[in-house]
Amino acid sequence: MITSITEFEKDICALFKNSQIEVYSTYDIRGHKLQKRENIQNNWFSAHRDNFDSKMYFTFTSEELVETMLNEVKKYNAQNTSNNPVKAIVLDIEKSV
Repeated sequence: MITSITEFEKDICALFKNSQIEVYSTYDIRGHKLQKRENIQNNWFSAHRDNFDSKMYFTFTSEELVETMLNEVKKYNAQNTSNNPVKAIVLDIEKSV
């Protein structure tokens, strides 16, 4: 499962292609980041919430291709100077029908 801001959509699709993962799904999601303010005068409340249009991607694929994709995401984040790194996780499926 991968999450990123919507602006990175073309880049993430390229990562899937580079990883030879040809089938995946996407969802539009809304990301939220709660940021505490040092000076309460900057905001009536003590915190500020930023909202981000984001995408979630997932696929069911081999362990080998998952490792390739994780490496691609690591390289992408190392080259990307955004405050919104791409996040990738692996979930085990215990059962399915």
